[in-house]
Amino acid sequence: MTRGPGFIHLHAHSAFSLLEGAIPLKKLIDLAVADEQPALGVADTANLFGALQFSDLASGKGLQPIVGCEVPLEFEPPEDIPGKERKKFAKESIVLIAQSELGFGNLSELISQAYLQSVDGVAQVKLDWLDGELTKDLICLSGGLEGGIDPVFAQGFDALAVDRLNLLRERFDDRFYIELQRHEIERQKLSEPQLIDYAYNHSVPLVATNEPFFAKKDDFESHDALLAIAEGSVLAQTERRKLSAEHYFKSREEMCKLFADIPEALDSTIEIAQRCHYRPLKIAPILPNFAAPADMSAEDAVKAEGEELSRQAKEGLDRFLKEIGPAEGLTEEDYRKRLDFELDVIISMKFPGYFLIVADFIKWGKAHGIPVGPGRGSGAGSLVAYALTITNLDPLRYALLFERFLNPERVSMPDFDIDFCQNRRDRVIDYVQDKYGADQVAQIITFGSLQARAVLRDVGRVLQMPYGQVDRLAKLVPQNPANPVTLEKAIADEPRFEVERENDPLVDRLLVIAQKLEGLYRHASTHAAGIVIGDRRLDQLVPLYRDPRSGMKVSQFN
Repeated sequence: MTRGPGFIHLHAHSAFSLLEGAIPLKKLIDLAVADEQPALGVADTANLFGALQFSDLASGKGLQPIVGCEVPLEFEPPEDIPGKERKKFAKESIVLIAQSELGFGNLSELISQAYLQSVDGVAQVKLDWLDGELTKDLICLSGGLEGGIDPVFAQGFDALAVDRLNLLRERFDDRFYIELQRHEIERQKLSEPQLIDYAYNHSVPLVATNEPFFAKKDDFESHDALLAIAEGSVLAQTERRKLSAEHYFKSREEMCKLFADIPEALDSTIEIAQRCHYRPLKIAPILPNFAAPADMSAEDAVKAEGEELSRQAKEGLDRFLKEIGPAEGLTEEDYRKRLDFELDVIISMKFPGYFLIVADFIKWGKAHGIPVGPGRGSGAGSLVAYALTITNLDPLRYALLFERFLNPERVSMPDFDIDFCQNRRDRVIDYVQDKYGADQVAQIITFGSLQARAVLRDVGRVLQMPYGQVDRLAKLVPQNPANPVTLEKAIADEPRFEVERENDPLVDRLLVIAQKLEGLYRHASTHAAGIVIGDRRLDQLVPLYRDPRSGMKVSQFN
């Protein structure tokens, strides 16, 4: 048995490595906990989509989360290598790991700019960004099998590989480690001696990594199918990206045995974990000042916004009472008492700014002829919201309770459900950006997943099954967008699946692979109208992504 930690994963991929990682975060953490690992490093490909969720889930299980990213790096093109040969180095990356809050901020900025400055939606960190401040408190690993070093050595371009190693060593100093991987792949065997020689000759520490993409060894075929889906290829095609069955989540004992001849590479995994002392945390809502100067103190700003909210709400209630009047059995005094009660709660909970911000863009939308819904959910119980025209329902007329929406005994951010006409809601988003600044506004990210019908069609294609056969099987899955049916349940409920499976072994293979891939993330997308508004540049708070279709900035945390 392994004594002490022995080994810590630093370069694991979760399902947030889109169409590449096949281990959902919760399952990845459970694997580490089951192996009694004290820490776990996740470095998803070109994003920090799962960083906050990973931080919360791992720490909740008593596991130290080590947040990193496999960063696509635009190395200087090798001028003395023919163009055809250069294409072999197209996927070049390094692994960056955050040591501290400063390091995570730098990592966030690098990834954000990699997307925001991209012209084709493909993230790419430029080499000159690694000069100076943005490398602080970041640990760098050389990248492994598909990084910017190993493939160069493996193809015989040793001088180029050494130049790149020198460059990374200069930029990261004692925070640079040469990554060793052993997946029974010939390219790794070709590059390992040169990596070790460089490490010893230049006093650069070695570090062993596993880079798991799937949970168990027998998940290899399904993961191979996932890579084929990502490339629009088929399993039978030889000229495509392929990994090996060794890219599964290995235990500490397996890794210690695998690298028993280089114990210092195992020790480095422990050293790196000890150098990391930060995890992303959820922060309280930060709203821009709506009715107060930016330089006003927080306390004075809340007071000013409270006064403005009271003014607008009372004026709105006066208009309502004059134009419509109180509901049957109620007096104007009943409405004024309810309004004062709500205002007291809203102001004491320091949420007047939220009401003013929401009311402002709703009023703008209505003034510009953009249809807005009457209001849904518990927000319809607020008379203040009605007076501000956020909702179009008189809560007293229908005996709706304000306490269901906002309650001092259950402190949480108020949440209005607002419907804008989809044809022109982009104009409302533009208005919000203009008002608060494009750097302070972003949309909310969402993720499309491989649903039951879609995953059957995708896997059927990479297995080169007849379209008609796959289409017939896919249509056996009930179509219910409101409550999607899982493939497992569809197979259990529909006897024809078993008949097809017994008659054709390829159908059995299809169903096995499809069930393993079902639910994995397929692509990043954008919430239809979910907007984040901050009191400062959002890239100072969260990593950002740019939707390649709309061009809109999107928060990488959802």
